[in-house]
Amino acid sequence: MIQEIQLRINLIEERKEDILLYKSAVALGIDKKEISAVKVIRKSIDARKKEIFFNYKVAVYLNEDISENTAYAFDYKDVSKSKEVHIIGFGPAGMFAALRCIELGFKPVVLERGKKVQERRRDIRAINQEHIVNENSNYCFGEGGAGTYSDGKLYTRSLKRGDVRRIFENLVFHGATEQILVDAHPHIGTNKLPKIVENIRETILQFGGEIYFESKVTNFITKNNQLKAIQLQNGSEMTVNTVILATGHSARDIYELLHKKEIAIQAKSFAMGVRVEHPQEIIDQIQYHCKSERDELLPAAAYTLVNQINNRGVYSFCMCPGGFIVPAATAIGEVVMNGMSPSKRNNKFANSGIVVEINADEDLTKYKRFGALKGLEYQKDLEKTAFFAGGRTQTAPAQRLVDFVIGKLSTDLNDCSYQPGINSAPLHSLLPSAIGSRLRKGFVEFGKKMHGYYTNEANIIGVESRTSSPVNIPRKQDLEHPQITGLFPCGEGGGYAGGIVSAAMDGERCAEAAISKL
Repeated sequence: MIQEIQLRINLIEERKEDILLYKSAVALGIDKKEISAVKVIRKSIDARKKEIFFNYKVAVYLNEDISENTAYAFDYKDVSKSKEVHIIGFGPAGMFAALRCIELGFKPVVLERGKKVQERRRDIRAINQEHIVNENSNYCFGEGGAGTYSDGKLYTRSLKRGDVRRIFENLVFHGATEQILVDAHPHIGTNKLPKIVENIRETILQFGGEIYFESKVTNFITKNNQLKAIQLQNGSEMTVNTVILATGHSARDIYELLHKKEIAIQAKSFAMGVRVEHPQEIIDQIQYHCKSERDELLPAAAYTLVNQINNRGVYSFCMCPGGFIVPAATAIGEVVMNGMSPSKRNNKFANSGIVVEINADEDLTKYKRFGALKGLEYQKDLEKTAFFAGGRTQTAPAQRLVDFVIGKLSTDLNDCSYQPGINSAPLHSLLPSAIGSRLRKGFVEFGKKMHGYYTNEANIIGVESRTSSPVNIPRKQDLEHPQITGLFPCGEGGGYAGGIVSAAMDGERCAEAAISKL
């Protein structure tokens, strides 16, 4: 017999051996000898008040052995001679689309503009140390997409878009820790993700799929609005039946290609702002109500902040406890921020994007001439501003937090995790007023919610501009493009996802939709 129960355990109790067994017996009113095992199903931390609690959902096994079987099985089969489905992009959406194709008996042919995950490391090192940007191999492009060199955050609100648990189980199947099945806010860590990505690649190849790296798609060949072939940068062409377009939110050349060929796209709302970085110790003290170092049983503290400022949302994005800031530029002449954490989240800094909602219909009137690309051009201009303000390298413009709010140039800056370096710059005057003024008010309001957050011990670094795609590639209810038969826009690049899990789920759905047309 198995019973599921909820347990609430404080920090002192958490230290005790067999506390889950004892608490389960008390909750069920039985002798603990009757319990064969206790399996944790879900774990979260409640630190809203001074007394910190661990909330558990557990399965209690009564007089029977614990079951290690999962309800999920991944039945991959040899598809080497099966019908082909072409997939452009090998980020989370493209990877899970390919895996789903194999499960359904179809052969995925993946085209990725960047390099294999290990080869990407050299180009990432070049950005950090030599300020050299490889436009096809960087933090955004390459095997695994932007998700490979990220925190591996798996929390999602997209619970109605697909089976979230299935995505988690598949990640575990490919080498992720089983802890992601338990934690309320699971993450994998930038140091662990590359091996998982490699394992996914090996599965696809082992069962007959094809993956071509450094194979940038530069043209779509259509006839009577039917996608017939794709052209690569080397001039070669591939005949296609269906194409899943999973190129991510930074593949600007794809948006420009579609716009040039008058294939329907449209501007969408997005968000931009800055990265803010505090010493992790400050965030720990605020969130855990402590005056010194956090308890060893507690992870590096995170936070979520949101406010409405002048009819626009201002909110935290991609918060990275115990993490570091990285350069996410994809072209020469731009500076872009992103953040990530290792699996242990043991760096001394905490960083987060703090961004402002950009309404594509109301806020971009000066960019109206660019049509569907107006948000993209707005992004570009902000990234160019950051490039010049930082010193025309990957060095980023920065300012102390309070100085930014009061409009004062910082005479010096705090230590920072951003490896290319930071330069003092007047971000308060460089950012467009629609962003800068809302950020200044937002930081003050956030300081009221988290006492100690609004401090000059924090830096803000610009700019955080790649939160999501500024372009939507439309699709019908059956997920096919309304104009081009055989084209299935997918994931973050299409405007249909906002993270690893939602992109993976959308990849699976697009694979099923594309196959249904065959």
